[in-house]
Amino acid sequence: MSDIKQLISIIVPVFNESESIGLLLDEVINVMSSHKFNFELIVVNDGSKDNTHQVLKKLTLKIKELSVISLRKNYGQTAAMSAGFDNSKGDIVITLDGDLQNDPNDIPLLISEINNGFDLVCGWRFDRKDKLINRKIPSKIANKLIAHVTGLKLHDYGCSLKAFKKEIIEDIKLYGELHRFLPVLANIEGARIKEIKVNHRSRQYGSSKYGIDRTFRVLMDLLTVWFMTKFLTRPMYGFGFVGIISIFFSLAISSYLIVLKIMGEDIGNRPLLMFALILGIAGVQLFSFGLLSELLIRTYHESQSRPIYRIRSINSAKQN
Repeated sequence: MSDIKQLISIIVPVFNESESIGLLLDEVINVMSSHKFNFELIVVNDGSKDNTHQVLKKLTLKIKELSVISLRKNYGQTAAMSAGFDNSKGDIVITLDGDLQNDPNDIPLLISEINNGFDLVCGWRFDRKDKLINRKIPSKIANKLIAHVTGLKLHDYGCSLKAFKKEIIEDIKLYGELHRFLPVLANIEGARIKEIKVNHRSRQYGSSKYGIDRTFRVLMDLLTVWFMTKFLTRPMYGFGFVGIISIFFSLAISSYLIVLKIMGEDIGNRPLLMFALILGIAGVQLFSFGLLSELLIRTYHESQSRPIYRIRSINSAKQN
């Protein structure tokens, strides 16, 4: 039995899922109603080109908990999720795919873990029902790479079935295609994160919206997230350190060449001279980038009144 005052927001981004979305919403409603959850359903139609819009329009007439957000064009899953987050009112926010591969019967377990004190609960598709070569192997490699680079050890970053506390969502700003890095972004905000095994089902309708081209995008996003993880509040530590090292080696090589010049050797045709010059210029530029980044970060935090810390709770004698 759940707390009836606790509102659960369920967000489902869809793109060309006209055949599956009605079946999925029926499953979600049955699960939520049987557990007596107070909930809202938010479906974000991400510029579907089939008749998903018409299907959703009919469903809004039958399902009182359903709200449909229709985007003007296909912006991608990150933007669709962000639109859902911005329009959700729940204390707990659940995300899942609209293709029926995520099992709504796992939602109560995720909610239970959130109520046990976790800020984010991630689904782990332990027995994944996808093609081995095209999906499972690349996904496994990507998950290991992301876990190694970010330091957050999860088995499955790509599973859309997740549960969030509302305050964690409010602290996360999504850009580009960072939806698959939501656990890392939450970890930066100091979230308590747990991963649990969830059921995964074979695709019944349509085809996957992801291709091999997303590998490049994942790598670029991973670099962005790595930098945010390491240097979000101290970019000078990254740019400045590399810049100083470059300047140091430039000075060392230049000193060596000056000694040779004093000893009467011709250094005009030595490749080291050009190498020292390149290192020196690169070092000054990197150091300057570090200073500019520091100014940008300060502007970023101060313009939004965004502190560089997060408070979980405050206890004092007055509260006792």
